[in-house]
Amino acid sequence: MKGGLENMIIDVHAHIIVPEILREAAPGEAWRPRVVWEGGQQFVEYGEKRIGSAKREFVRPEVILDEMDTAGIDLVLLCPWVSLVRYGAPADECLAACQIQNDSLAALMRKHPRRIVGLGVVPLQDVALAIAELERIMKAGLKGIEIGTNVNGEYPGETRFRPFWEACEALGALVFVHPLEGGGRPELRDYYMWNVIGNPIETTIAAAHLILSGVMQAHPRLKVLLAHGGGALPYLRGRLDRGFRTRPEIGKLIAQPPTAYLKCFYFDSITHDPAVLRGLVEFAGKDRILLGSDYPFDMGDEKPSELVRAAGFESDVEARILGGNAARLLGLEA
Repeated sequence: MKGGLENMIIDVHAHIIVPEILREAAPGEAWRPRVVWEGGQQFVEYGEKRIGSAKREFVRPEVILDEMDTAGIDLVLLCPWVSLVRYGAPADECLAACQIQNDSLAALMRKHPRRIVGLGVVPLQDVALAIAELERIMKAGLKGIEIGTNVNGEYPGETRFRPFWEACEALGALVFVHPLEGGGRPELRDYYMWNVIGNPIETTIAAAHLILSGVMQAHPRLKVLLAHGGGALPYLRGRLDRGFRTRPEIGKLIAQPPTAYLKCFYFDSITHDPAVLRGLVEFAGKDRILLGSDYPFDMGDEKPSELVRAAGFESDVEARILGGNAARLLGLEA
C-alpha cells in the first residue's frame, strides 16, 4: 500500500465471526456459534447463551465492508469475536479453532488487500503452541493477534507467558488486549455492568499486570494495543505512581514509576466522550491513539471519526488518530 495513507481512516477495533467457524460448517461440533436474524435483529447462539448485542452484520465480509463504507472507514483491522478464543478448551481443540479463523482472515486479506487487514488468535493456554501459531500467521500476512485479558484466570504478566511476549517482540506482532466478558464477576451481572464497567476493569487489570510484572520493561519494542481507551488505567496513573513510591510490592520488578510504562501502550479511541479522548491524547501522546469502533456491538461507535472530530484536535493530530498512527503501526507504509 502506497500513497494517501496519511489521509485514510482506519478502524483498528472491529470483530468478525468468520463463516468457516459457524455451526453450519460442522454441525456435529456443538461449541460452534450460530448467527441468526429474527425480526430485523441479529442473535448469536453460543453454548447456552443467546446474545443480541451485535447490532450490525457479524459474518458476511462484503456486508461488513458496506457497513464500513457507511461509517466512513477506508480500511478495517478485523479480529475474531473474543469469545471464540476458546481458552477453556483443550489446547489442541483451541488450536484447531484458532487456525480456522486465522486462515479465513488471511484469505480475506488476500481478497480485499486495500480494505481488510487482520489479527489472529492463538491457544495461549499452551504457550509453545501459541508461539508456533503466531509464527505461522505472521508469515501468512496477519499483523498480529488478539488476546483475552486473562487465560482461565491467569493474567498476562505471569512468568509462564514470558516466552510468548519475547516472540511477539521479536516478530513485531501487534497484540490487541481485549476484555473477556467483564471477567465473569457475579457482582456485575445486573444493569449491563459486566460490559460498561466490567470490560474496562478487565483491560485495566491486564495492562497493570503487564506493567507491574516487568513485561513492558523487559520488552520495550512490544506493540500492545489496549481496548476501550485503556479502561480505567490512564486515570489511575497517579495512584499507581504513589504506590510505587510508598509500597515495595509495586516497585520490586520495575525500575521506573508505572506511568513510564503505561505510555508504552497504544490505545483505541473508544471512550464515548470527546473530553475523555482529549485527556487520553494529552497523557499518552498524539502517536499512541488509534481510531476504533468496536464493530458490530451496541457499546461500539457507529461513526467513530465523529468522536475524534468533536474533540477539537489540531488537524495533524486528528489525521494521526484517524489513520496515520494505525498505518505506521501496522506497517502499511512499506
